[in-house]
Amino acid sequence: MRRQHRHLTLAAAKSHAALLKSGISFPTPWNQLLTAYSGSGSGSGLATTRRVFDEIPLPDAVSWNSLLAAHVSAGAHPDAWRLLRAMHARGLAASTFALGSALRSAAAARRPALGAQLQSFAVKSGLADSVIPASALVDMYAKCRCLSDARRVFDGMPQRNTVSWNALIAGYSESGNLVQAMALFAEMEREGLAPDEATFATLLVAVEGPSWCFLMQELHGKIMKYGSALGLVVSNAAITAYSQCGALADSRRIFDGIESKDLISWNSMLGAYAYHGMDEEAMRFFVRMMQESGVRPDMYSFTSIISVCSEHGHDDHQGRGIHGLVMKIGLEAITHVCNALIAMYTRFTENCMMEDACKCFNPLALKDTVSWNSMLTGYSQHGLSADALRFFRCMRSENIRTDEFAFSAALRSCSDLAVLQLGRQIHSLVIQSGFASNDFVSGSLIFMYSKSGMLGDARKSFEEADKSSSVPWNSMMFGYAQHGQAQIVTNLFNEMLELRVPLDHVTFVGLITAYSHAGLVDEGSEIINTMETMYGIPLRMEHYACGVDLYGRAGQLDKAKELIDSMPFRPDAMVWMTLLGACKIHGNMELASDVASYLLVEDPRQHSTYVLLSSMFSGLGMWGDRATVQKVMKNRGLSKVPGWSWIEVKNEVHSFNAEDRSHPSMDEIYEMLRMLLQVAQRLCSSEDEEILVTTPSDT
Repeated sequence: MRRQHRHLTLAAAKSHAALLKSGISFPTPWNQLLTAYSGSGSGSGLATTRRVFDEIPLPDAVSWNSLLAAHVSAGAHPDAWRLLRAMHARGLAASTFALGSALRSAAAARRPALGAQLQSFAVKSGLADSVIPASALVDMYAKCRCLSDARRVFDGMPQRNTVSWNALIAGYSESGNLVQAMALFAEMEREGLAPDEATFATLLVAVEGPSWCFLMQELHGKIMKYGSALGLVVSNAAITAYSQCGALADSRRIFDGIESKDLISWNSMLGAYAYHGMDEEAMRFFVRMMQESGVRPDMYSFTSIISVCSEHGHDDHQGRGIHGLVMKIGLEAITHVCNALIAMYTRFTENCMMEDACKCFNPLALKDTVSWNSMLTGYSQHGLSADALRFFRCMRSENIRTDEFAFSAALRSCSDLAVLQLGRQIHSLVIQSGFASNDFVSGSLIFMYSKSGMLGDARKSFEEADKSSSVPWNSMMFGYAQHGQAQIVTNLFNEMLELRVPLDHVTFVGLITAYSHAGLVDEGSEIINTMETMYGIPLRMEHYACGVDLYGRAGQLDKAKELIDSMPFRPDAMVWMTLLGACKIHGNMELASDVASYLLVEDPRQHSTYVLLSSMFSGLGMWGDRATVQKVMKNRGLSKVPGWSWIEVKNEVHSFNAEDRSHPSMDEIYEMLRMLLQVAQRLCSSEDEEILVTTPSDT
C-alpha cells in the first residue's frame, strides 16, 4: 500500500510539472491533479493539495469541493469549516457534494451544533429533501448520539435508500439499543430494501454477552438468507459476534465454512480463543495459521497471541518464541505490538523479565501512554518501588500525560517504601489532575496513608472518594484491619450493606483479615461459613489463606489444618506457608514438619520454607536439624533474601541492605556510621560511669 501511494505521488508530481510548463488555465486537469494529491496518503498530502489549489489559474466548484473533501479526509476539521465559510461567501457551498463533506466533518468531530446549522443551510438551499444530504444528516446526528434528531430527519425523508437505513440502524446499535436497531432492520425488510454488508456488520458488532445469543442466531439466519449478496466482511463479523455470546463452537463452524479465508478471518478466530482464555487452543491455532493459512500475521494477530502468553506468568518460553517471530517479521517497532510485549514481560514473575521489558520499551520510537504505564506498573508490581518512582519522575519530566493508572502505580510504590513526603506530593498532583475521586487512585491513596500510619489522612481520602464502588471501601477496611481496628471495619462493612455498595471477594479478605489481627476467631469463622450462602461470594484461595491465619494466630492449629483439608481445590504454597508460620509461633514441630515436607516437594526453590524451619529448629535447640536444613539449602544454591531498608532524602529514595556497599556515597555514609557508633559508645560509657557513681549514694 505504501509503495502504491509512492507511485501515485510520483505520477502526480510529473503531471504537476507538465501542467506548470503548459500554462493550461481551464480547471479540469488541475482538478484531476488535486484529486491525485489528496488521495496519495502521504503525510504532506494535504499541504501539497493546498499548494496545487493555490496554483490553479481558474478554480471552479469542483476544485473547491475537492479541497474541502481533502481536509475532511485528513481530519483537519477546523480548517475544513473555515474553507466552507469561504465557499459560502463565493456562493459555492450550496451543493450536494460540499454539504456531504461538511456533514461528514461534523460527524467525525462530534459537533452536533454545527450539524444543526448545516441542516438549516440545507433547508434554505433546497437540499434537505435530497436523499444524499438527508442521509448524511441522519448519519451525522446518529454518530453524535442525537438519535431523536436522527430519527426526526429520517422520518421526514420523502425517499430513503440503504445508506439512510444503515445510518440510523448504526446509531441505535452503537448506542447499545440493539432491540431498536433490530426493529428498524425488520422495518427495512418490510419496505422491500435488502440489507447489505454494512447493515449486518453494524448489528453484529453490537452483539455482546450470552443474553444476545438468541438474537445472534436470528441474525445468522438472515445472513444465510441473503448469503449470495454478502461477502467475507459479514462472515468475519459473525465469528466475533458468536464468540462474544459465548458460542465459540458456532464461531468455529462459521470459520471452517469460509472457503476463501482472509487474514481477518484468522484473526477473528484467534481473537475468539484468546478472549475466552483458551490458551492452548489459541497457540495451536496460531501455529496452524503460520503453517497453513498462506496469510502473513499482522499486528492484530500478534497482539492476540502475546496476550495469551501474558497469562502464563510462570513460563516465558512461548513468550520469547513469539517475540522472536515479531522481530523476524519486522513488527517490533509497531507501538501496539510492543505494548503487548511489554505487558507480557511485566506479568512474568521473575524480576529479570523487567530487563526484557526495558529492551522493548527503550528503542520504541512512538511511545504512547500505554507504553509508559505498562512499564511503571511492571516496576510497581515486581516490588521495584524505587525504580518505579524514578520512572514516574521521568514520565513527568517527559510531559507524558499522567492518568489514573500511573498515579495508582506511583502511590502503591510510595506505600511499599513508606515515603510519606513524596506520597503527599503525588497526592497534590492527583488533586490538580482531577483524579482524587477515581476508584483506583483513591484506593491507592487510602492504602498509602494507612500503611504509613496516617489513618486520619486515609479516612479523609476515603470521604472524598466516589463510594459507589467497593474499591475505596475495601482499601479503607484493609487500612483499619492492619491496625487492629476490627470494630471500625465491621461498621464499614455494615454501612456498605446499608448503602447497597456491591460486595466482592476483596471485601471479605479485608473483613477476615481484620478479625484475624484482632483475635476475633468466632466472628471470622462465621464470615467464612456464610460468605457464599448469605452474600453470594464463593470462597477463593485468599479467603482460605486468611482463615488459616485467623486460626493460626489464635493457636487453633487443628482447625487451621481442617480448613485446608476442606478446600474444594488444591491449596497453593501461600496457604501452607501461612500454616507453617503459625506452627513456628506456637512451637508445633510435628505439624510444621508435615507442612514443610509438603512445601519442599511442591516448591523446593522457595527459600522461605528453609528459613522458617531453620528458625524453628534453633528456637527449640535442635541444632543438628538446623544444620541439616542449612546444608540442604546451600546444596540447592539457595540463600536467605536479605532485608532492605530505605530512607527518603530530598524526594530521593535510597535503599540499603546489610553490609551494602553499592551506594555512590558509600564512603561518606560509612564514615558517618563510624562517627555515630563512637558517639553512642561514649554515651554508653558515660551512663555506666554515672550509674557507678550515683548508685552507692542513692543506696
